[in-house]
Amino acid sequence: MKGIDYFAPPRLEEAVSLLRRYGKKAALMAGGTDFLLRLERGLVQPGVIVDLKKIRDLRGINSNRAGLKIGAATLMDEIASSHLIQTRYGILAKGAAAVGSIQTRNRATLGGNLCNASPAADTASPLIALGGRARIAGAKRVREVPLEEFFLGPGKSCLQPNEILKEIFIPSPVQRSAGSFQRCTRTAMDIALVNCAVFLSLASKGGVVQDIRIVLGAVAPTPVRVQAAEDVLRGKNPDEKTIEEAADCAAAGVRPIDDVRSSASYRRAMVRVLTKRAIEEALREAGGEA
Repeated sequence: MKGIDYFAPPRLEEAVSLLRRYGKKAALMAGGTDFLLRLERGLVQPGVIVDLKKIRDLRGINSNRAGLKIGAATLMDEIASSHLIQTRYGILAKGAAAVGSIQTRNRATLGGNLCNASPAADTASPLIALGGRARIAGAKRVREVPLEEFFLGPGKSCLQPNEILKEIFIPSPVQRSAGSFQRCTRTAMDIALVNCAVFLSLASKGGVVQDIRIVLGAVAPTPVRVQAAEDVLRGKNPDEKTIEEAADCAAAGVRPIDDVRSSASYRRAMVRVLTKRAIEEALREAGGEA
């Protein structure tokens, strides 16, 4: 391995400045659970590593009436074990708890899971379903992007070379809202063959679905919302037939591939199963009938 310069700046502004100075030679590292493996295998060959772990502005879970802020360098275990997140944003806690082993979750960060831009990332689907937004720090400003627009393709995000993901913002959930996170894997610690996050809200009375987001992972080049399936349920008091129709729409709206983990046909079949299961659970939790 060739010589690599290493920096661990204590401030976000310094980290951005290093990115500007070194350009494409620089690589960011937070938990390092994926980056160090790629470095060891020669898949990345940076001239400079900028370690983000000492930057306090990138850590922490904070809430107010508007919503929840999670720093990009917050550990997965902190998110999975947070009582606040478990209570109000439960599908995110479940997604974080699904990331690798407990050892991995005590090193891996939320920002790393997102910035790797894996279509199977287990926090991406819940965050998109919750209406999450990425706050991105650059040289002159912090810009905000809906998380569903953050991912451009496998391993590709909307981050520019001199930008750093600062935090994720999630708006406060409305009354009578709930979600469900479902996933299917080959083994307990394997990446998802398919994951599904549903978050919905009901009208103030009755079981009419006021709004809903259905997000799938590992079935397209990026995590995807299946709006056709959402439209089947929005404005209706769903019965079993309607829920099955929405699940069928979800399965028809994805583009899975064959790979070493699964066939495309199996993934599509599991989309239908997991979507139906997630809708039913979210309805029960929100106070409607499944």
